[in-house]
Order: sequence, then structure tokens, then C-alpha cells
Amino acid sequence: MNRKNYTFTSESVSEGHPDKVCDQISDAVLDAFLTEEPEARVACETFATTDRVVIGGEVRGPGEVIQRVEEIARDAVRGIGYEQKGFHWANMKVENHLHSQSAHIAQGVDAAGEKEEGAGDQGIMFGYAVDETPELMPAPIHYSHAILKRLTEVRKDGTEPTLRPDAKSQISLRYEDGVPVEVTSIVLSTQHAHEDQTSDDIRAIVEPYIREVVPGDWLTSDTEWWVNPTGTFVIGGPDGDAGLTGRKIIVDTYGGAAPHGGGAFSGKDPTKVDRSAAYAARYLAKNVVAAGMAKRCLIQLSYAIGVPKPLSIYADTYGTGEVTDAEIEAAVAQVMDLSPRGIREHLSMNRPIYQRTAAYGHFGRAAEADGGFSWEKTDLVDALKAAI
Repeated sequence: MNRKNYTFTSESVSEGHPDKVCDQISDAVLDAFLTEEPEARVACETFATTDRVVIGGEVRGPGEVIQRVEEIARDAVRGIGYEQKGFHWANMKVENHLHSQSAHIAQGVDAAGEKEEGAGDQGIMFGYAVDETPELMPAPIHYSHAILKRLTEVRKDGTEPTLRPDAKSQISLRYEDGVPVEVTSIVLSTQHAHEDQTSDDIRAIVEPYIREVVPGDWLTSDTEWWVNPTGTFVIGGPDGDAGLTGRKIIVDTYGGAAPHGGGAFSGKDPTKVDRSAAYAARYLAKNVVAAGMAKRCLIQLSYAIGVPKPLSIYADTYGTGEVTDAEIEAAVAQVMDLSPRGIREHLSMNRPIYQRTAAYGHFGRAAEADGGFSWEKTDLVDALKAAI
């Protein structure tokens, strides 16, 4: 039996967090390749530390993009807003170690003759949806993202000029009868401009924006506030702590409310099922919940390198289903081609839409006109109902 009364916590990090800086650079490189060649192959990793960014990995696509990698990295860091001593978009050293994709990987993935295109690797991918927010996302991670996104907006538009790019948030949310009812604690640490700014000073800046985005009746007199609990936070970003692509996979997905298969997303083109199949699983789970078939839904897909079809499809509705989990498994296989190419074509994934996913979560965002966040659409509802 699932617990109905509990407290659950999720965290988020801002676009200026060192790991997120790296995710955005890796996805900016990916977008540059996909802009020139939609079928490009990219596996790009980034490391960042004081005044230095190192980029490596394997690619197959236009060579002129490789020549622009330094410019791409600087543009990404400038967009985040780093112009500080120790990490400045114009002054940092950028090392480019991208090289050609392995021929042995290519032979397993590429279509040839009568051979269909296979998955880019083995692995398991999960998608999840729950009806506790309009976006069908778990509330703790959704509002942790929302806090940081709002603080970034007021930092960048000049409303709060003493805020700086690096920040983390965390929300602990109490559930009664499975429904979120109260924020028991909020943790917010944000980089700031001046040594003499105290924790109380920072709370005075950020609290109005937190109250703006978190449902008001969830914040009570008992809610604990921990704002910059260590005190001064002036040295931040990669100058304060090194960053690496792919280290914030739980922030990227469901905040720990659902499993993660283990593979990171950023820097990987959509032939890599670590990314595309995880997006497809979210798409399917969200449509199941939107169709009223369950209040919560988890979808797992599994793949083998070079094999086009998923090896297994698993659904779990945690006892909330209006239909059986087995019926959902059969229906999702019927309404969508879950081969790597089928996923890419159904969700229009061969587009430069990935840098925007690399901060504030890959899920729970609005589908965009140019194909961004296409996996957030709920256009499979009728097909799922018909299939069942």
C-alpha cells in the first residue's frame, strides 16, 4: 500500500550552477550541429573550473561547427551572465577536444541496406507523471524550479542587480492523503554581489519572489526558511566549485519522486535513447494521466545498442489506475513507434531545441511552436482511449 501522509523534498539548481553551465555548453554545441545537419551525431561533455572550460567527446557532422566550439561556449556563458573575476565569458580559456565518432558505434546505430537504425546504446529509461500540478509534475521539483527561474528573470532584467548566477533551491512538502498541503521548509542559497550582504538581506530580496510562485496557502507560519544559511556567497559558479555535464540528472527529471535510468541527457543527440526514450517515456506517462487513466503513471522502456525496438515496456500506476497496467503497456506500444527513429520523427527531435532544456528541468515545460518540449504535449489522449 502506498503511503498517504509524508513529507517529500526535491531540489533544483539555477542555470549558473557549475554543472548546469556545463550542461548548457554541451547542449549549445549539440544545437549548433543540428542547425547545420539534422542527422548529426553528437556526444559532447564539458568540464568547467576557474577561468577554464574543457570540451570533449565524439561527433559526426560539419567540421566547421567544431571550429566554432570556442565561440559557442563563450556565448553560452555570456548568456548565463558570468562576468566575474575567476570566471568571465570573455577571459576564460576554452579547450576543444571533440573528435570523430567511433566507427564501431556507428555500425551498430546507422541504418544500412535492410537493417533498421538501432538504439545508440543499451539502457533503461523512465518517464513519470502525476496529477498534483497542472503540468502533471511532482510539486516539490516543479516549485523548486519555479523559484530559481523567477529569480533569474529579475536578475537578468535588472530588477535585482545584486543577485548573481549561481543558486540552489530546495522545498520540503507535506502531503496529507496523498495531496500536497504545506511547505515545511524552504532552502535557498544564491550568489550575491557584496561581501557585506547578510542572510537577512538576501531573504528580504528573494522572499517576495518565492511567495509569488509557490501556492500561498502552502506557506504557513510553521514553514522554516533557510536563506543563504552559510552566510556570504560571493564566490560562485565554476570559480567556486568545478562543474561537469550530466551530474544533475535528478534535478533534470522528477526530483527523486520517480526512478531515473542512470543516463544523463545534455550533450547527446536524439539517436541516444538515454535522452530521446526518456523524453518519450515522459510523453507517454503524461498522456496516460491526462487521459484520466491514472492519477500517477510510471513508464519504463529498455533498449540494446543496435536494436531498433524496445526490449520491454513496463507501466506502474501505483494503484491509481482506472485500467490495468498491462492494458496501458499494450496501448502505449500501439499508439507510438518506440524505435529511436520513430521517437525522433513523432516528436520532431532533429531540431536545435536542446540548450533551453539544460536548466530548470527537461519536463513540466510548455510545448513550444518550434518543436521545443514537444514531449510535453497531450495529443495522444484520444489515441490511448481508443486503444484501450
